[in-house]
Amino acid sequence: PAQAAEAAAQAETDADLDYLLENMPAALDRALDGLSRVAVIVRSMKDFAHPDQTAMADVDLNRGIESTLVIANNEYKYVADVETSFGALPTVRCHAGEINQVVLNIVVNAAHAIGDQVRGTGEKGRIAIATFLDGDDAVVTITDTGGGIPESVQDRIFDPFFTTKEVGKGTGQGLAMARSIVVEKHDGRLDFETEAGVGTTFTIRLPIAGKSLALDGVAA
Repeated sequence: PAQAAEAAAQAETDADLDYLLENMPAALDRALDGLSRVAVIVRSMKDFAHPDQTAMADVDLNRGIESTLVIANNEYKYVADVETSFGALPTVRCHAGEINQVVLNIVVNAAHAIGDQVRGTGEKGRIAIATFLDGDDAVVTITDTGGGIPESVQDRIFDPFFTTKEVGKGTGQGLAMARSIVVEKHDGRLDFETEAGVGTTFTIRLPIAGKSLALDGVAA
């Protein structure tokens, strides 16, 4: 018995039970938090990469935007705080993956614009995203506190391969593709308002019922 007690005491010392009892709960909490974050990211990736079918589907636009923001987190988290104001929307008939890509492109551009504005200051800008219903349309606004779009290039920002970003940072395809998706594929509108030194707001307008019937009578 004495040897067994000594062995048990030594085992307790070797295991450092006091340390484990003190630190394991916090470690388990961090592990659970990490698992929760991974689960959110995986769900968001699944929603974001929703495989588009030939026909449009009824989509929860607000949920798609939330998933897109999770995917874009690394682009903006060091330079901007994101605020969302989601209105009550019916499901919107659209290609979910393509609309998610439009939102992603605009959010990434906003983050880059803010990054250029706050570089070296230690401050952060703001990206505000709102959705609301306007008649038969669902509207998404994405506002940033970047430096605004110079007047000299405003009529070119939707042109393919045009970019104001430094070499290696932009391809000039993001906004051109966004406009093609919204306007040509969804019969929607993509507009912007900008003010030098204040920021830019992009407005995406999508018909809730989806694209109008094509001339041949087949739904797009």
